[in-house]
Amino acid sequence: MNQDFSIITLVLHASFVVQLVMAGLLLTSLASWTVIFNKLIGLRRLRRDNDTFETEFWSGKNLNDLLTAASSKAGSSTMERIFASGMREFLKLRERRQESQAQLDGARRAMRASLQRELDLIEGNVGFLASVGSVSPYVGLFGTVWGIMHAFVGLSNVQQVTLATVAPGIAEALVATAIGLFAAIPAVVAYNRFARDIDRTAIQLESFIEEFSNILQRNAVAPQTGAAR
Repeated sequence: MNQDFSIITLVLHASFVVQLVMAGLLLTSLASWTVIFNKLIGLRRLRRDNDTFETEFWSGKNLNDLLTAASSKAGSSTMERIFASGMREFLKLRERRQESQAQLDGARRAMRASLQRELDLIEGNVGFLASVGSVSPYVGLFGTVWGIMHAFVGLSNVQQVTLATVAPGIAEALVATAIGLFAAIPAVVAYNRFARDIDRTAIQLESFIEEFSNILQRNAVAPQTGAAR
């Protein structure tokens, strides 16, 4: 007799533990794809907003005007928030008549702290993808081992064991490994992509901090009423 080896049939006839493993892996895969799409959209928007602000910053606009615009804007970019934190600290220390080096160091520390907070936000949920990519294959393998063990225990009551009696149980168990790989492979690929994009963004932001610090150093050496270039 021809047996039905479709995926749905194999899942329905698998043992309860294997079905539980499959359900967990499918939910994990759904969660990882949600993270992947959200992170793709978020990183694309982040790069666009940073590039827009960087173009405006180097257009020669007054720093005080940029600070005013950043403070009044609801959805400022990552680079804009780092700029605002450094600029506010610099102006605060300059009003207190601090030494030029103290003004520069304070602004740089504020920008570094802001950078770390921003990177923590950017890296959110990326670790989840790493966990899915590393753990899912082993969870699927556990389901496969359990399913094969369950299949062989069931064969103990069979008088004559043939390939037809062994194949369904093994096929049901192997579906768990397939689902584990289905969950793991996209998560690993996405994690590597996002890690590379985040590193590139971090380098861009660190370069901006150093370049902006040079501008602040000139303003600290020769303080003026309005910050210039």
